[in-house]
Amino acid sequence: MEVMRGLGEGGPGTSLPGVDNLMLHFTPYAEDWSKLPVIVSGEGSYVTDERGKRYVDGLAGLFTTQVGHGRTELAEAAATQMKELGFFPNWSMHHPRSLELAARLSGIAPGDLNSSFFVSSGSEAVETVIKLARQYHKANGEAERYKTISRKIAYHGTTMGALSVTGLPAFKAPFEPLPAGFMHVSNTQQDPEGAAEAIEEAIEFGPPDTVAAVVLEPVQNAGGCLVPPPDYWRKVREICDRHGVLLVSDAVICAFGRLGEWFGIERFDVVPDMTSFAKGITSGYCPMGGVVVNDKIADTLREKAPMFMHGSTFGGHPVSAAVALENINIIERENLLQNVYDLEGHFEGELRRMAEGHPIVEEVRGMGFFWAVEVKPEKADGTPLEGDEYQKYFKGVLTRKLVENGLLCRFDDKDEPVIQYSPALISDKEVLSKIADITDDAIGELERELGYRS
Repeated sequence: MEVMRGLGEGGPGTSLPGVDNLMLHFTPYAEDWSKLPVIVSGEGSYVTDERGKRYVDGLAGLFTTQVGHGRTELAEAAATQMKELGFFPNWSMHHPRSLELAARLSGIAPGDLNSSFFVSSGSEAVETVIKLARQYHKANGEAERYKTISRKIAYHGTTMGALSVTGLPAFKAPFEPLPAGFMHVSNTQQDPEGAAEAIEEAIEFGPPDTVAAVVLEPVQNAGGCLVPPPDYWRKVREICDRHGVLLVSDAVICAFGRLGEWFGIERFDVVPDMTSFAKGITSGYCPMGGVVVNDKIADTLREKAPMFMHGSTFGGHPVSAAVALENINIIERENLLQNVYDLEGHFEGELRRMAEGHPIVEEVRGMGFFWAVEVKPEKADGTPLEGDEYQKYFKGVLTRKLVENGLLCRFDDKDEPVIQYSPALISDKEVLSKIADITDDAIGELERELGYRS
């Protein structure tokens, strides 16, 4: 997690072997990895490190543990399935759990999204979206439609196709050249009034008969929980229909309750042609991702293509599918979607109350249990923070104080610097208020260091 950066000397640290053998994900080599916390257990909305320090897991692992940590029901579902059938692929044959899960998703997905294809991660899900879109158009006699449009700053994954959809140049640079056929337009923060029209301009520039799909998150994560204007999704749906382009909701983060709905897109009263998912479908207890497609796409491939020419060994893994089914049961049984709606206002209110006393806070934005606090990268006298000073204060003072005070969240600076939160859906008012209180103290310490207060 990026919030761990800058813990430096005196940080939690680890005595466990393997710190020199494990390569961490998206963690700078400049960081002393031996100083990072080692999380050994979790219960509900909290996790505990090897020294016994307890933290609010304000990011639900990584936008993932919807039903919280330590759910024995999920462990039991996995163990039961392992005893019955530990593994069998979805290649040419079925097994009961993937069939049950596909039927379950058909029942909760919006509109006519009725057919599921399972993989192991969010990146693989986006990769699948690209392939589905291209093969669908070829099967339909429009082989020249291969281009994909997405948004600047948006993150969609790490595989070569998903990375090409991603709108973050720095993430792509080490791996270029990437596949051709990917265009990026302004996001809703960069151009709130014209972001939908920018998509139509890109399609028309395409030209239109070369564009296969538009891929967007319901609420864009990178950049800090960018909630679109109320009519944005409706406009984009109309634009895609007008030009024969598939509309894809990338709900890897937003699905399974993060926004208070099963797939997140329901909050904008639009039905996409496909939606990807991952993370929350199993609450992270087993790896799983996938795509749910509408009848038009599924029927076209069945009728006009010999097969969908894609697959993976672990897609629809019986243990992951069993865990996903029980995870959905928990979300339904404990009414967690409604809990998000019920406490969304409280969470927002606590963050805004916290922000009122801090001149360094620029904006609070988000929805559901998915929020960001944007902060100004400058000293009290207006001097911009850059280079080593920026690292010292934002990835040092701020992040260290959050962790010291018992909150794991995310400091993200793919665009303007933000603190991000996505707690477990089981979180109550006490947990949400504690997140705001710890943030309040950490930002106060940062402001003292930057000369905003004595």
